[in-house]
Amino acid sequence: MARFMEEFKEFAIKGNAVDMAVGIILGVAFNKVVNSLVNDILMPPIGYLIGGVEFKDLQWVLRPAGVTPAGEEIPGVAIQYGIFFNTIIEFLIVALSLFMVVKFMNRLVRKREAEKV
Repeated sequence: MARFMEEFKEFAIKGNAVDMAVGIILGVAFNKVVNSLVNDILMPPIGYLIGGVEFKDLQWVLRPAGVTPAGEEIPGVAIQYGIFFNTIIEFLIVALSLFMVVKFMNRLVRKREAEKV
C-alpha cells in the first residue's frame, strides 16, 4: 500500500499530470465562454436578421405531441437542427481559437530555436 501511495504521489506531482489538469480546467472554462458567445452574442442577431427566429427553437417536427383517446400523453418527435447549428458554430469558434493558439506557440518555438543558433 505504501508503494502504491508513493507511485500515486509521484504521478500526481509530476508536471505532466498538473499541466493536464490545468489544461482540462481551462478547457471547461473556455467551453462556457464559447457557449455564451454563441448563444448570447452571435445567435440572437443572426436570428433577428433571418426573421426574429430563436435558433434553439428551430426544428423539423416529425410527429407533434398529442394525447391518446385514453388520456395518455404522446411525446413529440422532432429533429432540432437549430441546436445543431449552434453546436457547429461553437465548434468552429473553438477550432479557430485553438488554431490561433497553436500558431502563436509555433511562432514562439521557432523564434526560440532561431535565437539558440
